[in-house]
Amino acid sequence: MKVALVTGGAGAVGAAAARMLAEDGFRVVLADRAAERTQAICDEIVRDGGAAVVEAVDLLADGACQRLIARVAERFGGLDCLVNNAGMTGAPRIDTVDVAVWNAVLALNLTVPMLLAQAAQPLMKQSGGGSIVNVASRVYLAGTGVAYTSSKSGLIGLTRVLAVQLGPDNIRVNAVAPSFLNTPFNEKIVTENAGLAASFRKMSPLGRLGTAEDVAGAIAFLASPRASFITGDVIHVCGGTQLAPQPDAAGADHNQPELHGRSAIS
Repeated sequence: MKVALVTGGAGAVGAAAARMLAEDGFRVVLADRAAERTQAICDEIVRDGGAAVVEAVDLLADGACQRLIARVAERFGGLDCLVNNAGMTGAPRIDTVDVAVWNAVLALNLTVPMLLAQAAQPLMKQSGGGSIVNVASRVYLAGTGVAYTSSKSGLIGLTRVLAVQLGPDNIRVNAVAPSFLNTPFNEKIVTENAGLAASFRKMSPLGRLGTAEDVAGAIAFLASPRASFITGDVIHVCGGTQLAPQPDAAGADHNQPELHGRSAIS
């Protein structure tokens, strides 16, 4: 049975990805510092017939990434899929950037995926190859939030570099780039600001908000043999909001000016 490690396993996207990967036959390791919530998700997967375990970890702790991969190797002897989903936001405006917050956002969103990929490479190579999926964001096209956008743009760059460098080991590296999602994290926006939620829906040609399951489906695909010749790519899971805005029949912009090029965190 193949093994998948999902960071940020307590979040909506991480949990949805873990469920789908378990349904596809992976033994899933859910890594998150929110141990109790992660364990509840793990128990749910197991009740549904999947195989899952929890690794309670603070990925920003010194040496945590290396210890996590070593623990996976110790428990399972290999690793076939790494989903770099853990992330955070902060330092949104250049005029008020707190350097400590900036450093923390880049550390979790960019440095941690790099360290995990570095530690996972020998284990995946030993298993005959594997798939790394980085959860980026549509904001790399848009420019929303100084630290968040910078980190996610960097993650796209890291994805491409790793695809080149790890390809000879049969390790594929791709990214998914979600837009604003209808998840518990964004529930307040969706329920309390109907106008803003409607504007996000209008930005998409599909006319709806994305879900964690939408993103998880793309992750599961990239982890599967169906994506065996895809590497260094970015799948935009954002209902077409990565496209340039188109005028409607009356010549009006489909995207409201105050939202064009903006997206909340995925």
